[in-house]
Amino acid sequence: MSDSDRLLAAVAAAVVDSDPEDRRLLRSVVDVARSIFGAAASSIFLLDEVSGDLVFEAVSGAGEEFLVGRRFPADQGIAGWVVGCREPLIVEDLSQSAHFARDFARSTGYVPSSLMAAPLLDEDRVVGVLEVLDPTVRVAPLGDIDLLSLFGQQAAIALRVVQRSRTAGVILAQEGADLAELVDLVRAFGGIDSGRREAGLGLLRSVQALLSAAP
Repeated sequence: MSDSDRLLAAVAAAVVDSDPEDRRLLRSVVDVARSIFGAAASSIFLLDEVSGDLVFEAVSGAGEEFLVGRRFPADQGIAGWVVGCREPLIVEDLSQSAHFARDFARSTGYVPSSLMAAPLLDEDRVVGVLEVLDPTVRVAPLGDIDLLSLFGQQAAIALRVVQRSRTAGVILAQEGADLAELVDLVRAFGGIDSGRREAGLGLLRSVQALLSAAP
């Protein structure tokens, strides 16, 4: 199979199946972070640049049944501070923190006593925040803040993959593509000779070009 075949097949299949895979990818990050730090909960927030909100994208532990999709302003709480300062933060006693949004924490059904948070960076842009609530395990010799930052890098990569797959889905949907049929067509091309397969792929590209040029 040529590179163009693989690319088209990968894009089509990824867009159709992206949501369950996206959820598993992000959930795996928070599950591991929660386990390593012996925490009550861990969350990944996506920064919605349009609304200015932070959105729960994955939750492990307390609140995992209902918090995914919930929003709060990106200029509030510890997570909001991390977005603004672009630095990881560990707060051992949240009762002494002026940044902690206690009312919001109560609304989630769990009020932590301590918290760790790291910004998720895509090059120089903040795309979200990783939080770990009530960690009980201290990590040596690497150190809590360094390990948290490493998890933040992994979470940022995962979140970037999720954002790009969703963007691809929106673009194809706007063009009116039937994604399930597109996947079937791409798979069918794998069973024919190379000349006919390239002609079929060329037809798909021509249709896409016409849709893109239409007013």
